Amino acid sequence: MYQTLLADARFYQLLLAIDADIAADCRAAGCHQCGGVLHSARFPRKPRGAPAGLDKAYNNRFSFCCSGSECRKRATPPSLRFLGRKVYLAAVVTLVSAMQHGAKAARRQLSDLLGVSRRTVARWRDWWLSVFTAGPFWKMASAAFMPPADPACLPLSLLDRFIGSAEERLLGFLRLLMPLTGGSPMQVF
Repeated sequence: MYQTLLADARFYQLLLAIDADIAADCRAAGCHQCGGVLHSARFPRKPRGAPAGLDKAYNNRFSFCCSGSECRKRATPPSLRFLGRKVYLAAVVTLVSAMQHGAKAARRQLSDLLGVSRRTVARWRDWWLSVFTAGPFWKMASAAFMPPADPACLPLSLLDRFIGSAEERLLGFLRLLMPLTGGSPMQVF
């Protein structure tokens, strides 16, 4: 079900459009430090796992820099495309990790399709089971779901708590993860 979504360039363009809207809101709010005007200061990323057909603009992380000569603070809005400093795209990290609970042949096919090594998937799995569940974000987010998501089956058990099509479920899940994306603290819901 999710394999086709990983290869859908249209879905990734949707993520870019949502990130652009979030970035516009961040820019309009101005500098959190001094209230100054924010100027564009995008920085390039080299994300892995993206489908063919995306232009180079997709690789830029939205970010801003305060125009105040004495402030110059950076404001990087949250993102649906990037998950912190991880090299692979957030959708890839989420779905490949979730598919670890599926059939072995499907897992192997997915890893081959995206070029993700077993060691990398094992690191992601460890992140979901130890780092993610040990943090304060999980403690707050897990309380919002009933029935509760099984931490031993993350991220699949959490992804299953969302309703709608595969695309809608993944979008909801990525929105939930926005505070973890390394952006500036701001209201994202």
